Amino acid sequence: MCMDEVATHPDWNRLFDTAAAQEGLFTTKQAAEAGYSPQLMVHYVHTGKALRVRRGTYRLVHFPAGEHEELVAAWLWSERAGVISHQTALALHGLSDALPVHVHLTLPGDWRRRRFRVPADVVLHHSNVPPEDRTWFGAVPTTNPRRSLNDCAREGMSPELLRQATQQALRRGLVTKVELVEVEEALKPFGGLAA
Repeated sequence: MCMDEVATHPDWNRLFDTAAAQEGLFTTKQAAEAGYSPQLMVHYVHTGKALRVRRGTYRLVHFPAGEHEELVAAWLWSERAGVISHQTALALHGLSDALPVHVHLTLPGDWRRRRFRVPADVVLHHSNVPPEDRTWFGAVPTTNPRRSLNDCAREGMSPELLRQATQQALRRGLVTKVELVEVEEALKPFGGLAA
């Protein structure tokens, strides 16, 4: 059966395969595609086969919670259209001492017009992120180091953390100075990159 086809009967293997690729998480829509009705999902939650992570997102209980489950849950909430970005992406790349409290997620620009309830732990940004600005961190797409640093510069990240992250990325060969025009511009009033 093609993954785009909707199963007519519950297909545990299909649901499991979907969840396994997403740190054990899946959405109501993905469950429906595997033949699971909303009523059956409620039953699975009550019987302990699935755990509700947030509205419309579940985790198979026999699948251990992943270290970055909150990132996968945010990405699934965005219907897999978002990209983990900004300070959250820097943390994933091991750049700076920034410890973001919220998940920074960049959604396509046309999502600005949509009305929806944003999860409390998610900070939204809107921009179209082309494939060359993306990389994967486990089960989720994230902005690459160059894009992450420039995004943080545009959003006014603290100069100390931005400088630290940039210096680390340069030392590790993840970026070149030429790629960081926005970072250099943001740090100019604070003594530049070498301050």
